[in-house]
Amino acid sequence: MKKYEIMYIVKASLDEAQFEKVKTRLHSTITDNGGSIDSFDDWGIKDFAYEINHMKKGHYVVINATANNEGIFEFQRLARINNDVVRIMVVKTESEK
Repeated sequence: MKKYEIMYIVKASLDEAQFEKVKTRLHSTITDNGGSIDSFDDWGIKDFAYEINHMKKGHYVVINATANNEGIFEFQRLARINNDVVRIMVVKTESEK
């Protein structure tokens, strides 16, 4: 298992229930594949530095997770095909021991 820092941006136009549904679906891909969400930081709605797909704001979320490759690949796959996710970035923070 490796440690990752994952930042994703969700559309700011979603209401709280829709945001929770997207968040739960993405986070469950990591936990369903044997990983864990170590920390969750909701930054809220922030302005973009430049427009992305005609949007000026997004809901930023940063999580630290411990996961295997299957969990991370599935997270990235689902985030890419979900129209409510604007951007994702996954960074490995610690080498495998």
